[in-house]
Amino acid sequence: MTRLTRSTRAIWTLVLLGAASAGVLRTPLVAQNDATSSAFTLDQVLNYPFPDNLVAAPKGAAIAWTFNERGARNIYSAEAPDFTARRITPYMEDDGQELTSLAFSPDGKTIVYVRGGDHGANWPAEGNLMPNPNGSPTQPKMQVWAISVGSGGSGGTAQPKLVGEGDDPAISPSGNRVAFVKDHRIWIAPLDGSKPAEAAFFAKGSSESPAWSPDGRRLAFVSNRDDHSFIGVFTDATQPVRYLAPSTSRDSNPVWSPDGREIAFVRQPGRGGVPRSPLLQQPAPWAIWVSEVSDTSDTSGTEVWKSGETLVDSIPRTAGGVNLHWAAGDSLVFLSYQDGWPHLYSIHRSGDGGKPKLLTPGAFMVEHASLTADRRAMVYSANTGSDRSDINRRHLFKVAVDGSSAPIALTTGSGLEWSPVTTSDSQTVAFLSSDAQRPPLPAVVPLAGGQRRTLAADRVPARFPSAQLITPQPVTFKSSDGVEAHAQVFKTVGGESKKPALVYVHGGPPRQMLLGWHYMDYYANDYGANQYLASRGFIVLSVNYRLGIGYGHAFQYPDRAGARGASEYLDVLAGGKYLQSRSDVDATRIGIWGGSYGGFLTALALGRNSDIFAAGVDIHGVHNWDRLGRPGPDLRSALAGDGISEADIKEAARVQYESSPVSAVKTWKSPVLLIHADDDRNVEFHQTVDLKQRLLEKGVKVEELVIPDDIHDFLLWRTWRTVTTATGAFFEKQFLKKAPSSQP
Repeated sequence: MTRLTRSTRAIWTLVLLGAASAGVLRTPLVAQNDATSSAFTLDQVLNYPFPDNLVAAPKGAAIAWTFNERGARNIYSAEAPDFTARRITPYMEDDGQELTSLAFSPDGKTIVYVRGGDHGANWPAEGNLMPNPNGSPTQPKMQVWAISVGSGGSGGTAQPKLVGEGDDPAISPSGNRVAFVKDHRIWIAPLDGSKPAEAAFFAKGSSESPAWSPDGRRLAFVSNRDDHSFIGVFTDATQPVRYLAPSTSRDSNPVWSPDGREIAFVRQPGRGGVPRSPLLQQPAPWAIWVSEVSDTSDTSGTEVWKSGETLVDSIPRTAGGVNLHWAAGDSLVFLSYQDGWPHLYSIHRSGDGGKPKLLTPGAFMVEHASLTADRRAMVYSANTGSDRSDINRRHLFKVAVDGSSAPIALTTGSGLEWSPVTTSDSQTVAFLSSDAQRPPLPAVVPLAGGQRRTLAADRVPARFPSAQLITPQPVTFKSSDGVEAHAQVFKTVGGESKKPALVYVHGGPPRQMLLGWHYMDYYANDYGANQYLASRGFIVLSVNYRLGIGYGHAFQYPDRAGARGASEYLDVLAGGKYLQSRSDVDATRIGIWGGSYGGFLTALALGRNSDIFAAGVDIHGVHNWDRLGRPGPDLRSALAGDGISEADIKEAARVQYESSPVSAVKTWKSPVLLIHADDDRNVEFHQTVDLKQRLLEKGVKVEELVIPDDIHDFLLWRTWRTVTTATGAFFEKQFLKKAPSSQP
């Protein structure tokens, strides 16, 4: 699961299936409760602009990003020295169409972007149809657009120009052409949309990840052929496509050298080999190769660096992947877990038999990283700093790629900073930031260090309740097997002396909940929901369970986790017991909620420990590991004939079933609200259909909220409002001493 890892036509109407036999949720809005009067409404706390996709222009000192404002997604830009934010696109509706893949033209005057699609999906929809959560009678498309930065939708005259239908655009260095992916092929179109796009070339397999050479003469791409892949190079229609160091391996991530003579890329073994028991974690070794580029023949390559063969040497599964960059001094910078934490390393492109140089030493993770315009330094976010609680935050640092000096902190304090980019003049770092009370906004700080400045603060509505929001407090506790889990506690003053409490479990699972507004839109909304639930009189414990990021390789890749034994549930259970032990918690009123992988853990908690978790809200959770994604063969059928022993197959099937919530239905007693959108491309909708029927047969009280046509990450803002409203109403009905009543 990648994002387990960003609708209803009648906003306050719950779509209920089987209402005669299941419990029916009929409280569309949560009323004020005398004992815990809320100082803000749910609408207020979810009404904030969420920034994403921050990029810097290759010329000048301009930056751009997307804002999602109550579902209206637009591109904003700003430029030195004042960095005044300005909207440049004209989209004003909550229509569920993503904006992604922002890129400036070389002269900084045009931005290319993609509108539409589901970029967090694990699989395409049937017929490769684009999401249509708004119920448009016209089928939505995923399209590449271009718009002038000079004037825009907030008073200017520029309108977006359609480049073509597709995804993953790359602008040529000349600035007059755009390459993009459509139907597993590379297409090229004029930047101004004056002519229809044309297929660039024919190649076997799936062509993806286009990357122009610095002089714009050639286009590198990944030729994916399932069990192996090549790095291809296309020049023009008169020359054949060339492949770099072709092998049985899987090659990816092509990065051009500054002079355009070579390409660095990542190499992993091809799929195959002796089958292993699915109960065992397998190392995923990888290497960095460099190959010269030739117009006359396929070329060989050189292995610059190779990982070890242990689990800790496996290819990183972080937000930026391996973060491969071609830096100054003919060095390559990359990210590796080899010392137990995800860190940046550099090595000369020749390899020279030397070891890579560790640039970011310490017990912390590097997450978002970018190369400065002069290629001499890396700017990155990390969960470290002078405060011990910084392990649950993000701050920005810079480090020279040659490792000549120690990293320098660019930001400090109780806030969070992430996604740094530097302006082309190497004077300014732009980034996204938040704190416990302020939602995410773009900001800038001098690369040399100095005063930071928050941008676009006027886009936060005047009624956003920053002053009423609390600062969550970090806590730790140990699970029954001795693993230490981190968590944050949301609690307001006043109200009952013994409050009802909720455990919140994030999805992913490679995620980390933080001491402030999150850098992913999904979890920013959940952070707002936890603030709201706390304001209603609940104590909320947000648990960072094993399998999550931020606490080292051993914590992220534990034994017997997931379908191999669900050991991560021990941390969730320990969270419930921690709440029971608190003097300010009513141990009979503890609930649990979460989405995606958090929905899986919610269902597991309600099934295994209804004695602790008295009610729960399970949002698009995995309930049966045997049907993780789309319908397919069961585990026994999938493994049969692959050389795995019958005994291993039986044991794997047993463990997988016992790790699934469906195995715990027999002991499930607590009421549950099931929520799922039926165009989910990350967790099969059938997971909820099946679980509901099993629970009804057991006599468990089930309520449900089904969202037609929205996806896993809820593209519509009004879907988020509906889901969060339903979650709060359910818990108030279950746990507050005075039953809520509806309000118009």
